[in-house]
Amino acid sequence: MTSLVLTLTETMRYKGALGQWSWVLHRITGLGVVLFLTLHVIDTSWAVFYPQLYVEAIATYQTPLFTIGEFGLVACVVYHALNGLRIAIIDYKPVWWKYQQRAAMYVLGGTVIILVPVFFLMFGHVLRFYQDPDSKVLGLLEVLRAQLPFVAGIAVAVIAALLLSAVFGLVGGGGSKKVTIDPLTSKRVIAMHGSGIERFWWRFMRVSGIIIIPLVFGHLAMMHIIQGVFDITAAGHTVVGTTVANASGTSVEFVADRWGFLLAGVAVWRVYDFALIALVVVHGFNGLRLVLTDYTSFSPFLKRASVYLCVIGAVILLTLGCLALLSTIDSGALEIAKNAAANLHQ
Repeated sequence: MTSLVLTLTETMRYKGALGQWSWVLHRITGLGVVLFLTLHVIDTSWAVFYPQLYVEAIATYQTPLFTIGEFGLVACVVYHALNGLRIAIIDYKPVWWKYQQRAAMYVLGGTVIILVPVFFLMFGHVLRFYQDPDSKVLGLLEVLRAQLPFVAGIAVAVIAALLLSAVFGLVGGGGSKKVTIDPLTSKRVIAMHGSGIERFWWRFMRVSGIIIIPLVFGHLAMMHIIQGVFDITAAGHTVVGTTVANASGTSVEFVADRWGFLLAGVAVWRVYDFALIALVVVHGFNGLRLVLTDYTSFSPFLKRASVYLCVIGAVILLTLGCLALLSTIDSGALEIAKNAAANLHQ
C-alpha cells in the first residue's frame, strides 16, 4: 500500500506525461494482479485439500463485490500484458524509445478495444445469474469475514520477513560490496554484488512476460468469458475445455473434471496450469520485489524484508499450486462439496 501511495503522490507532484502515467498504471495493475493471484492459487488448492472451503470461496466470487473486482481484474491483466509487451519490444530495440509515447497510446487503445467485447460477454454471465430466481448470494459481512484468513496470512508473512531481515542484519552484516571506477566520471562507485543476477531477472521479466500473454489470455477466455465464475456451479454444463458435464454442479467437481480431462493420454489442463502458475507466480512476485525495494531503498532492513516477503509468497504459492495439481480429487471430496453447497445458504 505504501508503494502504491508513494507512486501516485510522486506522479501527481511530477505531473508526468503519458509515459509516466503508463509506468504508474503498469505498477498499479501489476499489484492488483498479484493480490488476486495470491487469493486464487490458495483457494483453488482448497478444491483438493479443503473442498468445503473451496465451495465457500467460489460463493464469495459470485457476489456483487467480487463481480466488480472480476471486471477490474480483467482490465488490470489486459492493460498490464499489453504494456508489458510494449516495454519488452522497446527494450529489445532501444532506438524505438522515441516512439514510446505513441506506443503507450496504442496500448490504451488496444486495452479499450479488447475490454469492450470482453466486458459485454462477461456481463451476460452476470445478468443471467442475477435474473435467475433460484440464485442465492452471500451477504457482504460473510464475504468480508471470509477474507480474514488471507489478511492474517499476509500479516504472518510480513512478520516472518521482518524477523528474517533482522536476523540476517545481525548475523550477515550489510552484505559484501566492491568498489569500481565509473569510466565517465572517474569517481569511485560502491556497488553490491549481484548485478549479474539482476540482469538475469531483467531478461526473465521480458521473456516470461511475452510467454505469459497467450497463457493468461487463454485462461481469461475460458474462465471469465466462455464460462464465467457463475457457470462453475451450474449443474449439467460441460466443463470448458473438456467433453465432461459437471453433474453435481459443485465447484469442486468442475476442477476435478477439468484437471482429470485427458487428451492423447495427457492431462492437458494440469500441464497448462503448471506452466501458468510457475511463470505467473515468479514473474508477479519478482515484479512485486522491484516495486517494494524501490520504496525501501533508504533502509537496508526494510529492503531485505521486502525481498524475503516476496520469496515467502512465491514459495508458498508454488508449493500449494503444485501439490494441488499433483493430487487427485476423490469421491470423498466431491461428497463434502455437495454437502457444503447444500448447506451454504441455510
